[in-house]
Amino acid sequence: MIKIYQDDLSKWLEHVRIYANNGRVADYIPALANQQPETNAVAYYPLEGEMICSGQSEYCFTIQSISKVVTLALALMQHGENAVFSRVDKEPTSDPFYSVAKLEVEKPAKPFNPMINAGALAVTNMIRGRNSEEMVDELLKLVRLMTNDHSVTYDSEVAQSEYETAFLNRALCYFMKQHGVITGSVEELLDVYTKQCAISMNVQQLARMGAVFANDGRDPETNEEIIPAQVARVCKTFMVTCGMYNESGTFAINVGIPAKSGVSGAVMGVIKKSGGIAVFGPALNKKGNSVVGLRFLEKLAEEKRWSIF
Repeated sequence: MIKIYQDDLSKWLEHVRIYANNGRVADYIPALANQQPETNAVAYYPLEGEMICSGQSEYCFTIQSISKVVTLALALMQHGENAVFSRVDKEPTSDPFYSVAKLEVEKPAKPFNPMINAGALAVTNMIRGRNSEEMVDELLKLVRLMTNDHSVTYDSEVAQSEYETAFLNRALCYFMKQHGVITGSVEELLDVYTKQCAISMNVQQLARMGAVFANDGRDPETNEEIIPAQVARVCKTFMVTCGMYNESGTFAINVGIPAKSGVSGAVMGVIKKSGGIAVFGPALNKKGNSVVGLRFLEKLAEEKRWSIF
């Protein structure tokens, strides 16, 4: 088991804070534009021992695209692999996460993977529920189990801001609906999707989510199954191949663990059989990943030799 100590977190977070000057806060979602680049935090939730954290670890942010991993897990639990992967493929793509290009050239118009926006929308469309409220509740139930915190919910201001500016996602939805990849109301789907992206938590809660995946889907404290081991394995595989947008290959070489980022500046990492780690720094690079988060994980991975490769 890889050991990480309080001094490790504090030392490396202090070391990489300056990199926030090399990125920009996401401003295409108005509610995210107000984030302060100097807000940084990290938490590590080990499968054995006490959680440790450093920086502004109580600060809450929206998880954005990290929600795609949990939604995929939920859809797989509700419908099985055959049904889910009849709607979305399993392959990485070099295109930006918001791209519509591959949908236009592939026959059928099937998204490449569940971590790009088109694929995530197709997966969210599969969540059970008679309406958007029930679908969001299903997702929140799973998130609350993983965080062991029943107060976790979505930030309504961020959700509304994303919903009102979701022009590209609307385009993706209508294109996929035309080709039978999604069904039902596009506006209802976007209501669910924007609320899923706006789920709010801090690095401590996010690290615990990572620990569930590190423990093959089991609660890190009780060892009770939250997600079947096979579902957890599929989700972790997508984190490796597609989790860091179209910077996933570079991340696999430099860090080498399953991870998923979000444009809020959060990154959730999974250290197999050891624990979950979460880093937050809202300044992003051109690929949409946290500059502080990437540098922190690179430094710690180098020191702890935690690459799965």
